[in-house]
Amino acid sequence: MQITSPPQLVLGSTSPRRKQLLGLGLLPFNVEAADIDETETAGEQPRDYVGRLALQKARKVAERAEAGALVLGSDTTVALDGAILAKPVDEADAKRMLIDLRNRKHQVYTAVAVVVAGTSTEYMEVVETEVPMRDYSDEEIDAYIATGDPMDKAGAYGIQNASFRPVIGMRQCYASVMGFPICAVQKLLTKTGKALKAGVEERCQDLLDYQCPVFSKYLAG
Repeated sequence: MQITSPPQLVLGSTSPRRKQLLGLGLLPFNVEAADIDETETAGEQPRDYVGRLALQKARKVAERAEAGALVLGSDTTVALDGAILAKPVDEADAKRMLIDLRNRKHQVYTAVAVVVAGTSTEYMEVVETEVPMRDYSDEEIDAYIATGDPMDKAGAYGIQNASFRPVIGMRQCYASVMGFPICAVQKLLTKTGKALKAGVEERCQDLLDYQCPVFSKYLAG
């Protein structure tokens, strides 16, 4: 199906979290699913993995977008000791991941790509965030898994989950761990000449109730 609505911002993801965060930009946008093969290649590093997938998602949606549309693709993964922790395959896998992550620091990699449909213009950036996990109990893990929330999330957790609250003491980009670093998105869109509405970083902090210490870094040139 051709995307025919006026120009033109397209989110190549049906993630409600990404949709919510992009909405902070106060610009109209369309949402399109980007169905791609997300299998890791042999020896692929987490940073390279998310960057490749973000670009592939944006390119896939751009193929059916109106010329000139700005298509956003994004991908997030969790890495522990350099190993990628994708979405759990079942509850036992989710429990294994949460036990491995417990009371340790790990890295979350989120890539954002912008492709201008009908052109060769594309931009991509990867945000790496160090995430410290609290020392939650086995009982808390079981109760959290029972909610079903971990099953569609890399690393088997959502930082924003109000009951589990797995992360403690983080001082980096909260939105990136949710899967969409809105300040990095703003930086990329600015390169295309179509920035989000001013103050997006303040709206992000208000939404997440988080005083971000790094937003100026990601908004910089």
